[in-house]
Amino acid sequence: MFRNTAIAGLCGALAVVLGFAPVRATRAQTASGAGSLSQAPADAELNARGAELIANQHKDDDALDQYERIEHEVDKTGGAYPRTLDDKKVRLVPNGAGTTKLLLEENGETVTPEQYQRELQNWLSVLQFMVNPDDDRMKTATAKYLRKKQTRTELVDAMLTAFTRKWVRREMMDGRDCDVIELTPDPNFHPHSIFEDALPHANATIWVDHNANQLVRAEAKITSDVWVGGGVLGKLYKGGVFVMEQAEVAPGVWLPTKYQFDFSGRKFLFSFEEHERIDVSRYRYMGTAKDAIAVAQSELASGKPLAGDP
Repeated sequence: MFRNTAIAGLCGALAVVLGFAPVRATRAQTASGAGSLSQAPADAELNARGAELIANQHKDDDALDQYERIEHEVDKTGGAYPRTLDDKKVRLVPNGAGTTKLLLEENGETVTPEQYQRELQNWLSVLQFMVNPDDDRMKTATAKYLRKKQTRTELVDAMLTAFTRKWVRREMMDGRDCDVIELTPDPNFHPHSIFEDALPHANATIWVDHNANQLVRAEAKITSDVWVGGGVLGKLYKGGVFVMEQAEVAPGVWLPTKYQFDFSGRKFLFSFEEHERIDVSRYRYMGTAKDAIAVAQSELASGKPLAGDP
């Protein structure tokens, strides 16, 4: 795993903003009364819906870090006979500047109660300094978090100018009546950051809930090598695929339920492959760091991380 490198940032930009991977025919069926015979929306309507979709995504992004959830992360090798490198379940909980990961299970082994208590105590410690405006750790963590959010906001906004949009058809996706839209790089787009540099190297298809105008699924493929830092830091190779799926977890709130990364590249002088799937479940609204303190304190006292088995 190399999440903190510039290459990882580019992968995250593509996956989070677009999402990628092949569509399974069994999951996407023509909507009753819609499908290929549906009339394509006018350009003005498509542009307006695009702007609304971006606005909705910003609202969802703002809500994400106030929800706890469970992530099941599986890393595998490539090739015809892949083997599992790492398989773990983590609980993500709000900490006031993003989330804290609490390990629940790794490679089939559940963490001990003592280990989990230590994790809860660490989470509580973070929460306590995050609600103290005079704590330098709070100031540093908040500044880093806000920079990350600003980068994310700019990437999402760039979608309106980085790609041209083409309505393709209506389909049912996971029980939702969706507009299927193809995105292709706009030759007039000029990237403004190392993360935006990746966007002209990818094609994408998105499924948008027709009524809610929210992203249901997004998938794409890297169509040409992406050089990072002029090639000094490395590059992502052509052919990488990514996927992202979202679902409504609360009225009007749509959050990720799946990420998938399948790509290869070079980091400095070393080649690598990444094959990872993350399934996200059990969303529960928790709120701000101040709200979460009471939850952490209660769980430390009871020794129970969740209602029921994790």
